[in-house]
Amino acid sequence: MTKDLVLTVISDDKPGVVETLAQTIAAHGGNWSESQLSHLAGKFAGILRVSASEENVAQLRRALDDLQTQSIKVVAEPAGTSAGRPPCRHYTFTALGNDRPGIVREIAQALSSRQINMEHLSTEYSSMPWSGEPLFSATGSLQVPTSVDIDDLTEQLDTIADELAIDIALEEPQHAQEPSREHN
Repeated sequence: MTKDLVLTVISDDKPGVVETLAQTIAAHGGNWSESQLSHLAGKFAGILRVSASEENVAQLRRALDDLQTQSIKVVAEPAGTSAGRPPCRHYTFTALGNDRPGIVREIAQALSSRQINMEHLSTEYSSMPWSGEPLFSATGSLQVPTSVDIDDLTEQLDTIADELAIDIALEEPQHAQEPSREHN
């Protein structure tokens, strides 16, 4: 029987980290299924889903732990399930405006208070072209329970946008699907 593991990885950003991970996983009968990897502030970090036969999981976990000798820190956890999640619709959101403390916190509180799951979040700090003022942007994807009133949510996000002097947009993807129970 095959077991899925979710790995979180962090190391200094340097050539060969992905190769080392891939070789370690393959050497222990594992399969690299999916991942999100990124470079940020001189570090390389990521999250991966790998699968391996039950008899290989313990050896794979030990081998991943041993990568610390190469300054690659890996935490391996059994993959979770989506059991118990209510039916959901998928939405995306964007936020853009002058940078200031609390933007992510305010948006996250509004979503979490309605049991909305943030599946993906990408943020960026930059400067406005002419003024050089700090600019914050965020994009994300959400699982919104079908019980959530989208008009109420939009109104709450508009209130936050007004208070923080930013723009927040919530959109249902063009290829919206039937409500999902999936939770990755």
